[in-house]
Amino acid sequence: MPINSFENYQMSWKPSIDKIKKPIYKVLAEQLELDILNGVLLPGTKLPPQRELADYLDLNLSTISKAFKVCELKGLLSATIGSGTFVSYDALSNAYLLEDKKPSHLIEMGATLPDNASYEPLLLQLKNMLQETDYEKWFGYGRPGESLWQKDAAVKLIQRGGFETIVDHILFANGGQNAIAATLASLCQPGDRIGVDHHTYPGLKTVAAMLSIQLVPIKSENNEMSPTAFEYACKNDNIKGIYLIPDYHNPTASCLSVENRKMIAALAKKYNQFIIEDATYHLHNEQPLPAVASYAPEQVIHIASLSKSIAPGLRLAYLAVPSRYKEPISKALYNLNISVSPLLAELTARTIVSNQFEVLIERHREQAIRRNQLVNQYLADYTCLGADTGIFRWLLLPGKITGAEFETLAAQQGVQVYAAERFVVGNSCPERAVRIAVCAPKTLEELEQGLIILKRLLNNSI
Repeated sequence: MPINSFENYQMSWKPSIDKIKKPIYKVLAEQLELDILNGVLLPGTKLPPQRELADYLDLNLSTISKAFKVCELKGLLSATIGSGTFVSYDALSNAYLLEDKKPSHLIEMGATLPDNASYEPLLLQLKNMLQETDYEKWFGYGRPGESLWQKDAAVKLIQRGGFETIVDHILFANGGQNAIAATLASLCQPGDRIGVDHHTYPGLKTVAAMLSIQLVPIKSENNEMSPTAFEYACKNDNIKGIYLIPDYHNPTASCLSVENRKMIAALAKKYNQFIIEDATYHLHNEQPLPAVASYAPEQVIHIASLSKSIAPGLRLAYLAVPSRYKEPISKALYNLNISVSPLLAELTARTIVSNQFEVLIERHREQAIRRNQLVNQYLADYTCLGADTGIFRWLLLPGKITGAEFETLAAQQGVQVYAAERFVVGNSCPERAVRIAVCAPKTLEELEQGLIILKRLLNNSI
């Protein structure tokens, strides 16, 4: 029995565990995870001090510490020196980010998809490839020597996005998420810490959880990562690097200023931090800003994904990697990828070199502007952040309704949007906001129908 009596003592968590099962720290960690998933412990709940919990359960302090560490590495808990341990606000988000199948009755305004009406140049290029006499080579294994001219195409695309690089620094990946996973797997060990915006790309969160890498939220100023907060994290939070989406940040649709790009790059040099620059949305800018990599080329792994600017089905991303990181990232990509599809790599390269990618980008941009005009029309009375060339917007909610509550209400009325809670990191407090994917509905008519529903819900929330 515990030495102390806790019968009338207020504790936020009083677990009951079977001490016969071993090891006990895993049993305790499993109970903690279960209570979080079942809603017994809500996001933001402060857990009892470890010593207090050890007394209550009559266990060693080290057992409690190990159990907490297991859950912290899974992203369920967030510990802050001097403040205690809290249930992360994003503890539940990974469980429901992307369902296997979208319910047919929902208007899709959750997943960030480009419009699907702009693919004719890709179709024509593909038809030409398949009419060549040696077309069968596109269905075999690719060989490294065959990809040299495709790397020229990668350089051209990355230059279009605001960064001058060279062929020797180019690597291929099966999409942006794969590139992020390989980069983290090669540069980090389990338990390492990476700085991120306090709302960030969910794909990064799932990869970090899989690799047992901890994400450290870095404070923002004016919806941009604060260089001052980044420097504080370099000095005090034992981070190894940061992850950035400088253009059309997902989910807040903000853009990192040139001044802050320069300052963050300078700090990365000063503290020898790597930067993963996710350039997924760079090409949505008609005149792209200089990439962060252009200010710190030896610190930045620049990832140019094609899923949002050209077509999601291409499943291809280009990495511009500094020399010192190239070998470990190349090995990780090989182990994760084996190889990229020769068909898709060739199709993409031809589309770029022939300048057809400019046609695709322009058509996507025209569609985005047309759709955002509808958003501006229907949501004019509300704060909906983001530019007219973006494929999603960040809607700040009126009244006291939370993002999670609004997401549930919207789904009940037939519209899928994604709440801020899906994107929040650690024990950061989620904004009362939802991300609206304006290009995901199949038609303008479907988008308008969704906006009418959302506007009615917003009016009722005031």
